[in-house]
Amino acid sequence: MDFVLALLKDEIRRVEEQFREDLTSRVPLIRKVGEYVLASGGKRVRPMMLLLSARLAGYQGDAHIGLASVVEFIHTATLLHDDVVDSAVLRRGQDSANAVWGNEASVLVGDFLFAKSFSIMVREGNLDVLRTLSDATTQMAEGEVLQLISTSDIELDEERYIEVVQNKTAVLLSAASRCGAILGGCSAVEEEALAAYGMELGIAFQFMDDALDYIADQSEFGKECGHDLLEGKVTLPLIHTLIHCTAEERAKVAAIVEQEVLPDADLQYVVQLIHSYDGIGYTRQRAKALVASAKGYLAAFAECPAKQALVRLADYVVSRKH
Repeated sequence: MDFVLALLKDEIRRVEEQFREDLTSRVPLIRKVGEYVLASGGKRVRPMMLLLSARLAGYQGDAHIGLASVVEFIHTATLLHDDVVDSAVLRRGQDSANAVWGNEASVLVGDFLFAKSFSIMVREGNLDVLRTLSDATTQMAEGEVLQLISTSDIELDEERYIEVVQNKTAVLLSAASRCGAILGGCSAVEEEALAAYGMELGIAFQFMDDALDYIADQSEFGKECGHDLLEGKVTLPLIHTLIHCTAEERAKVAAIVEQEVLPDADLQYVVQLIHSYDGIGYTRQRAKALVASAKGYLAAFAECPAKQALVRLADYVVSRKH
């Protein structure tokens, strides 16, 4: 990531300044909660993708700074709402906003961030960008509901799970890349290539999160091992395991995920089962294949530092430890 961060150093600084400006409100709590979440160690992958895509497309203006802020605001709003839905107490290794200020404040500040995002988009005045990001936020809401109705569902297969991931997570990365292409006036083919790059990378990013959830140290990853299972989320490592395990093991997992409270012994049983059937290895391989596919879409563009940075950003997704 050092190459990417060095290339975008000035623009990222301007985006961070834009965050603070866009959090301006007559209500102090909005700024306090917003700054708390935005400063909690996010990787800024979505803003980076928009900035790099705009640069790759040859964009010369300033609108990409405000829109990079928008995609992070949208992402942050979904995190605030997610933590309430999941009753989370940790986010990126620190107390979640709902644990500090309560569910009501988290939901309402999330609403503010969504509303503010659309105000900024309208201010920029680009109808194609507005359509792209409004469609993305609609899909993200659908993805949240898809995930909700899939809770504790051991019949969830990989195809349906990818549909959840595409809608809930990957669509915003795809939209960020597409917005950069729109700003730079790319051809329809180039715009679709960047959007596809973002979609594949977004799915890979979630798959790596799925794998790390079962192996990462809490001090690095910001949440305890097996957190997804504690929330009843059936993710790719478990889906792979359920396909390959015995009928007896599958029945035991089914009984475990139905419990409202998950004892440590049951959690450890599922984690060990996932390791024994190489659910982590399979998930990583799927992520690597998606990253290779994502990088293939960049062939539509000439070699330049922005293209090199997008390649390295893709490689980072499958090499990260948290």
